[in-house]
Amino acid sequence: MTHEEKRAWIIGILAVGTYAAYLAVVLGRAAGTPVADVAYASPLLWAVGVSIGASIVLSVLVSIGTPKGARTSDQRDREIHRFGEYIGQSFVVIGGVAALVLAMAEADPFWIANVIYAGFTLSAILGCTAKIAAYRWGFQPW
Repeated sequence: MTHEEKRAWIIGILAVGTYAAYLAVVLGRAAGTPVADVAYASPLLWAVGVSIGASIVLSVLVSIGTPKGARTSDQRDREIHRFGEYIGQSFVVIGGVAALVLAMAEADPFWIANVIYAGFTLSAILGCTAKIAAYRWGFQPW
């Protein structure tokens, strides 16, 4: 498994895990109250911070455990990375447009923040899935 594929696994798993934890906290707080009235900012910031911090720490640990020559990226790695990023960016755009529509409709800030966070999370998950699929089943650049 290449170093870049390991990083894709780390980021993808962390995106799923931290978003699931965030949802569990927010939905747990919503017992008996409307979900838009739940204090969401702190759990959202914690989820984003933990995801970023853990991905850095785990990437460093994987780098330490990987032989020096195996950490270099070749042309195929760069093309797979670019491919995955292009695929994942679609959800950043979708989330941004959805947040813009919600803001123009004067929706509650809870919904705007959550659609942006969901867009970023889906972007990470889809991008990492595309990278892993390209590594596992082959990649044919056009």
